[in-house]
Amino acid sequence: MRDHYEIVMDADKNQLNGLPPAQKFQIMVYLSAMWTMIFCFAAGAWVWYSELLLGHIAVALGILVTSVMFKKRKSQIDQNG
Repeated sequence: MRDHYEIVMDADKNQLNGLPPAQKFQIMVYLSAMWTMIFCFAAGAWVWYSELLLGHIAVALGILVTSVMFKKRKSQIDQNG
């Protein structure tokens, strides 16, 4: 596992090893910022998706409860005449 980590994260062992240190640093900073944004976007999408999912479930349950109440009320009206 450590070898895989070093192939990606160690600038002396990855494909950037032939570049000057300043360029290696700059590219690694850009890559780290890109991956940070990707993971933040993925985590945010998951958080918002679950909230949206819960919202849709709440709306569906509200529709179900409303329809059950209307049907019960209609049956009471029909029984009472």
